[in-house]
Amino acid sequence: MRVTVVIPALNEAGNIGRLIEETYAAVPAQRLAEVIVVDDASVDATPTEIKALIASGRLPGLRYLRHQQRSGQSCALRTGVLAATSPIIATMDGDGQNDPKDIPRLLEALALPGNDGPALVNGWRKERKDTGSKRWASRAANKIRDAVLKDNCPDTGCGIKVYWREVFLRLPFFTSMHRYMPALFQTYGYEVAYVPVNDRPRQAGVSKYNNLNRALVGLYDLVGVSWLRKRTKVPRVSERHPETQVISDLASRLKPVNDDGSRASAGDKN
Repeated sequence: MRVTVVIPALNEAGNIGRLIEETYAAVPAQRLAEVIVVDDASVDATPTEIKALIASGRLPGLRYLRHQQRSGQSCALRTGVLAATSPIIATMDGDGQNDPKDIPRLLEALALPGNDGPALVNGWRKERKDTGSKRWASRAANKIRDAVLKDNCPDTGCGIKVYWREVFLRLPFFTSMHRYMPALFQTYGYEVAYVPVNDRPRQAGVSKYNNLNRALVGLYDLVGVSWLRKRTKVPRVSERHPETQVISDLASRLKPVNDDGSRASAGDKN
């Protein structure tokens, strides 16, 4: 089954063009449906880099979307997921610190939509290349969050993830929700897996976050997500008639359409 790669970007000139080209080199062509870059109202040369790659014609399926005003990373991700044509989404940060070579490994751990197994595979940066203060702040935030939410996520801030598009769009949306995706997927009854990934130093530009604003927003959101988890119920359906009709309809809806208009077979991962 093919994947759409969604990359949110804000003032990432010097990073975004390189990251896009790396993505096309890392993900096999038969698995890659498209790459969607969502520009969150950058004021540098970010759009110029992306549009130049589109104009070159070398990267089929490369798409550029731009927000009219700055709205945040979660909004950029949702814009890209809504525009995606594939049932499987891969996301990366636009700063180039995530390694696109990890996408195929994450996809191997992801279950096909509608099947048993992980609906979300979250990256885990075991050896971060960030500053000491950011590594310390991240470890502290992960411990506090896990103590409250108990989602067993070792690195909720890791930007590289793969997941089912349909489930993501069912989740309650709020700014910063991208940092709580493992907990939200679990709340809605879906399995989550964590896979170690590479972490790279930033090559250009500056981080859009600092420890103080991230901590303040994180505490505010943590209260809300904790309340949401406690108040959400997703009952299991114990009886369904006619059973075969429902399963058939679900499988048909999740299968991609071939060029001739027919549906791909259930075992086709391309």
